[in-house]
Amino acid sequence: MQNYPETATERFDNANFHIKYCLSIIKKYIKGDVLEVGAGCGSFTRNYLSKEINNIVLTEKDDKNISNLKDIFRSKPKINIIKSSINNIDGKFDSILYFHVLEHIQDDIKELEEAEKKLKPGGHLVIMVPAHPKIYSNLDKAVGHFRRYEKDFFKKNFFNLNLVNFKFLDSIGYLLYYLNKIFFKKETFPSSFKILLWDKFFTPLTIVVDFFTNYNFGKCIIAVYKK
Repeated sequence: MQNYPETATERFDNANFHIKYCLSIIKKYIKGDVLEVGAGCGSFTRNYLSKEINNIVLTEKDDKNISNLKDIFRSKPKINIIKSSINNIDGKFDSILYFHVLEHIQDDIKELEEAEKKLKPGGHLVIMVPAHPKIYSNLDKAVGHFRRYEKDFFKKNFFNLNLVNFKFLDSIGYLLYYLNKIFFKKETFPSSFKILLWDKFFTPLTIVVDFFTNYNFGKCIIAVYKK
């Protein structure tokens, strides 16, 4: 993740409607002592802060992201920001979060094994990743995605973890992403206007479509495991 482009990070940071939609599905699992791996610029962090959270550890490997996170959360004493991989972190957590991070990690199974070790009994591992390898695009390559995921990867239990929630999200976003790949083959980063349109216009529509299709299709996957 050291080479994660700032352009993509900054543009997607403004997709507040989409971020809040995703969190509405999983926020109940985020409480107690929280570890968010690969927090980026804090897009999700600032939206799940609540009184139910005791402490938050944010990890990052990008120095600029770490600097930005410290600036953003300098008035939040419950948030600790560190440059570390999960196997070097002390303590145990009630919630461990991977928001669009696992696809950046080459050995994702090993990462999940380490995450399980850091979870308290009864704790939750919350994962959100891009779905469907067939729509892997220039954007995926540019931002360092090793893969996009199919549901079969998550439809099993890892180590001492049991799958308690699984959903596809952003059905309309999938169609937009697929069409963008076809008609804008040379494009790497979507324009700010495209992201604005997707977030503010299409996300409200996809919330309805996702519900009526019972979350069986979409651009990203949410999987929640309990220890």
